[in-house]
Formats: sequence, structure tokens, C-alpha cells
Amino acid sequence: MTQVKIAVHQMCSGIDPSKNADEMALAIAAAANAGASFYFAPEMSGLLDRERARSAQHVLSELENPVVKMAMAAARKSSIWVHIGSLPVRSECTDGRYANRSLIIDSAGEIRARYNKIHLFDVDLSTGESWRESNAYVAGDQPVIAETPLGPMGLSICYDMRFPDLYSTYSKAKVAAIAVPAAFTVPTGRAHWHTLLRARAIEAEAFVIAAAQVGKHEDGRETYGHSLVIDPWGTVLLDMGEDEGLGFAEIDLTRIDEVRVQIPVHANRREFP
Repeated sequence: MTQVKIAVHQMCSGIDPSKNADEMALAIAAAANAGASFYFAPEMSGLLDRERARSAQHVLSELENPVVKMAMAAARKSSIWVHIGSLPVRSECTDGRYANRSLIIDSAGEIRARYNKIHLFDVDLSTGESWRESNAYVAGDQPVIAETPLGPMGLSICYDMRFPDLYSTYSKAKVAAIAVPAAFTVPTGRAHWHTLLRARAIEAEAFVIAAAQVGKHEDGRETYGHSLVIDPWGTVLLDMGEDEGLGFAEIDLTRIDEVRVQIPVHANRREFP
């Protein structure tokens, strides 16, 4: 199959996982009904809540999580692959911190890949916002490549996109696509979102799929939106702006080889000690 239709879900997730799960279930079914083979959700799709005391009751192990259970059942029912952009899950960390985890579920409802966010967002912004992701989360320690209907897909989450060494690993592996689910802040989104994601696509000569959170959330934060699908040449195939909902893109896998013949960075790459 050289043409794959994908669905991207731009969400304004809140503090109640059951509500978020219901929205995702409807979107997964709608994506399948529209002919999509793959559904992509944003970072923290099932729970977006920076109040740790309030959210703690909802942070469960992977298979106890109602959003994971829903996604597995919905994927199986609609025969569609599902990328849960990410969820907070209990980790094996002894100090009580969570993992920010991406999951890929196949069309039979089975989990095919897991990725824990490697780079954690610890920063004080000029707007007065302060973020200490490492207070609540333990960092992942390795890249993950999943075999999917789009071919080999490199996994990453949000802030990871600022660290080219991770994407160099995926580029060297000649992945066909890279997933970058996100909950990007508005100031940094306006400045860097499109530029960084186009760069990741161009340097890897691969499709980039970035499902994003958007709008004002129940926990008080505001996210940038503009979920993107970008082809290996850096052309934006889909930009969802600031509206919630589903967007669709047709992925032409022959485009990968076309671009790699035109600019053979994989063949011309040199390694340095």
C-alpha cells in the first residue's frame, strides 16, 4: 500500500479522563468511517492536569488506565491503528514520579510500541509561566521505532523536538515517519512550532505527524494547536489551526524515495568520532 489516509485529532483535553476517553472513542470511530487507517492523538490526550494532587487518582498503570482500555477496544472494533499521543502512567520509578508515555495500538487492539518521553520541560518563561516536568515525571532513556502501516515510525513527544540528536537516530535508521504529539505553549508555538517540525521532516526525509492540544484547558494552561502533517520535502500537508476536531491527510509513501533520490542525505552522511 503506497497511499495511507490518516486522521489527526486536535483536542482540548481536560482533567476528567472519562470525558477525554469518550471524545477520543467518537473520534476514532469517525476516523475509521472516513476511511483512515491510522488515528493520532496529542500529548496528554487522556488527562491534562498540572495539579498533581488532584490528578494523582487518575494516574494508573498502563493496563488499568481507562483511556488505554478504550483505545484498545476502539481500535479493534473499527479495525484502525491508534496512536495515543501520550498519557501519564505509573512508572517503575521508586520516588513516585510518573512516565509520560506514548502507545501505538494496532487494528487488532494490541499494543505494538511504547515510548517514554526522554526530554523533560523544565523552564521559566518570560510570560511568568513556570514548568518543572521533572518534578512529576521520570525521563525515558531510549528512542523507539515501531513497525506500522506507514513503515518504521520514530516516536517522540513535544519538547523532544528541540533535540536533534534523537531525530538523527531516527534519520540514520531511515524511518518513514516520525510522530510528535504535543501540548505546546502559545508563545513558543508561535515562535518555533512550524520551523522545528519542518526541519525534523526535512533532515530525516520522512513524514512528520504532530497531533496537538489547543485552547484554554481546565487546569488553566493554554496550548497552541496547529496540528501538522509534513511530507519529507518539508511541505505542510495539514495545518489544523486553532480549531478542535479531526483533520485528515493522505500519505503517499512513494514520496519518501522520490525525495531521498533528489537529495541523498542518507547516502552522503558522514560519521564523526
